[in-house]
Amino acid sequence: MIFSGLALGAVLGFVMQRGRFCVTGMIRDIFTQKSWRGFNALLIVIAVHAVGLAALGSLGVIHAEADTFAPLAVIVGGLLFGMGIILAGGCASGTWYRSGEGLVGSWIALAMYALSAAAMKAGILSGFSTSMKSWTLQDTSLNGTLGISIWWLVVPFAALVSYLTYRFLKKEQATPQLAQLKPQKAGLAHVLAEKPWHVYTTAAIVGIIGVIAWPLSAATGRNSGLGITTPTSDVLRFLTTGDSARLNWGTLLVLGLLAGSFVAAKASGEFRVRVPDATQVIRSIAGGGLMGIGAVLAGGCTVGNGMVQTSLFGYQGWVALLFIAMGVWIGAKLWLKPTEFASAGSEPVEGTSTTPRSGAPARTDATDSLPATPSINFDVAPAGVMGGSGVGLLTPQREAVGAQTAVKNVSGLRTVGEHQYALDTLGSVCPFPLIEAKDAMTQLDHGDELVIEFDCTQATDSIPRWAAEDGHEVTNFEATGDAGWTITVKKGS
Repeated sequence: MIFSGLALGAVLGFVMQRGRFCVTGMIRDIFTQKSWRGFNALLIVIAVHAVGLAALGSLGVIHAEADTFAPLAVIVGGLLFGMGIILAGGCASGTWYRSGEGLVGSWIALAMYALSAAAMKAGILSGFSTSMKSWTLQDTSLNGTLGISIWWLVVPFAALVSYLTYRFLKKEQATPQLAQLKPQKAGLAHVLAEKPWHVYTTAAIVGIIGVIAWPLSAATGRNSGLGITTPTSDVLRFLTTGDSARLNWGTLLVLGLLAGSFVAAKASGEFRVRVPDATQVIRSIAGGGLMGIGAVLAGGCTVGNGMVQTSLFGYQGWVALLFIAMGVWIGAKLWLKPTEFASAGSEPVEGTSTTPRSGAPARTDATDSLPATPSINFDVAPAGVMGGSGVGLLTPQREAVGAQTAVKNVSGLRTVGEHQYALDTLGSVCPFPLIEAKDAMTQLDHGDELVIEFDCTQATDSIPRWAAEDGHEVTNFEATGDAGWTITVKKGS
């Protein structure tokens, strides 16, 4: 029966990868993009969870209760976890499914997350964890304090989320259509492995999976639903001690999540082993460590607390979510800043090489030796043009020039054509491709084009969305191979 955890985890991993489901981004966008659209997706997960768990509880199928509330531990843990997920580039579940995409930085963060969580639960830091959790409150949930049925909270909450979702979708309909990659598949294959999944559809599916998880888990003696932190530490403890008790429904869930995301990434051409630069390695180590410590203190991560305990209207869940958000805000203020561009003013000199942005891997591919051209015409491209995967909407047709001129550095951007500049964000985890693109665009004039090279899967949605919402025109959007993309954005008003 524990293998149902593996199967459900695989479905969850597939859905999260295809839907770009990132709780870190949902909270982060409130502070960096002034957008609540993503956070509303988290509310959808909570609402679906709340309705489903309340129904199963009323029918006597499960017995779900809110966890004990230890205020000090939850507050400190939430802050640390929120800061950690900013450094690591993803929350607990996000780190698992991005590991399935081939991000070595996520592998490092995941290892540190497992190590620090295990140290907090049963290792050298267990005493610290126990002392922090020693102060607890008697009441654990809002409905328990009020002495009312949980349905009195579930129904109005679900109604509020439904109204907010309607408002966001209505606003979205008024936004110009987002640029999308040219489809190469048809039918179900296109829907599952190619067509972008709407974040609200993904949220509803994740919520349903969470409801299904509880009775399946309870059937194995684990009276809980979705959870990431304890299972992650259990994976490490099983591997290091061989304790068979650590091989349970939860550990198979997270291993299934990894497998499912890998299948999704391979099917969509989004798997490629990507080695981070030194800066991101350090961030992944620190972020993973903070995630494990914070999640154990808070009693859960953005899944266990932010989706499950909140749906039970437990104090731990909602307080943890609040302080995770505060930790994200602190982390965003400290670390989410555009990379400083190289100084402008260099003259075109034949044979001059470009200087990569700070922290990015040096580029040695053919684009570094492309000559500057007086103009670039964009035409609809057939499959296979430009050496990519043939999924581009438009591809540049370069006009011949008499003499080759070396690429020059203009405000840290490569000049690749008349009024056209290139920004290399390869190797950067989200949201850095978007942050740097927005910063670079401020340096350009109306009508100038910014060619952005990136390999962060989340940016396939965030960059076209930013362009549409800010009134810029996307003139080219294509895949350049597995887990690599280029998008050209013409500056609008």
